[in-house]
Amino acid sequence: MSAVNDTEFQFAVFLLTGIPGQEDMHLWISIPFCFMYVISILGNSVILFIIKTDPSLHEPMYIFLSMLAVTELSLSIATMPTILGIYLFNSREISLNACFAQLFFIHSLQLTESSILLLMAFDRFIAICNPLRYASIITLPKISKMALVFLLRGIAIVFPLPLFLKRFQYCRANVLSHSYCLFQEVMKMACSDISVNSIYGLFAKLLTMGLDSLLIFLSYIMILKTVLIVASSKECLRALNTCISHLCAVLLFYIPELGLSVIHRFGKGSSPLLQILLGYISLLVPPLINPIVYSLKSKHLRARIFKMFIK
Repeated sequence: MSAVNDTEFQFAVFLLTGIPGQEDMHLWISIPFCFMYVISILGNSVILFIIKTDPSLHEPMYIFLSMLAVTELSLSIATMPTILGIYLFNSREISLNACFAQLFFIHSLQLTESSILLLMAFDRFIAICNPLRYASIITLPKISKMALVFLLRGIAIVFPLPLFLKRFQYCRANVLSHSYCLFQEVMKMACSDISVNSIYGLFAKLLTMGLDSLLIFLSYIMILKTVLIVASSKECLRALNTCISHLCAVLLFYIPELGLSVIHRFGKGSSPLLQILLGYISLLVPPLINPIVYSLKSKHLRARIFKMFIK
């Protein structure tokens, strides 16, 4: 087994961790993980296929949903090799370059997903608060431009992180507490001064996910205010019903992700098992649950799914 030292940077490796104390049960634990990955990949792929092949679904709401599905599908693929490698084959070693690549994709995809959830909140805000101008504001060219801007934002913010980490020498314990690589964890393994990088990571999180979540919250405040003023109780429930799927996606994404960020930075005495569970929830549950929720709540999408499988 290779060891990390402060002189041979290019030969260093990190050791990933499954669930501590449950090493004998890893093969059994791999079964629910395999099930979650299969359902996530299959569910998001089916949604993408249906939206792409059905012209009647080429509407802004479904375009945003397809963007969310692509992001979650990519996130599942980025984490699957290391997580299943640990539980199926006890393969814990990961080279520094592979670790840096994985954390780049994980963090950039998470920022992209946060941006898509913000766009979906904006879509619901315009649809409910200004329905007469919806068709002129939410157009496919504008959606493409907004998606490109947010994608480039995520890449630009995350791109310096692997470069920061590549400059360090790693002379401390090389055992990570997750089954995948995260910037906050890898950074703590360095024997150099990490204060600047820690500050950059904190501000990047606040200016992306923190700002996105605040804007989503404000948009729902405006939506609630609008429906309470102009709509009857029945119409109010009907309008809010169109937001349930998006609200579920927002809560599933932000609560575990922000909780994990707080624990990594400030929870030194927190339970390692809590960190591991929050990490798995933040990465594996949204790609698993979101296709199910959207398929159940969208009548047109549900009908197309039934029609496809019945055929």
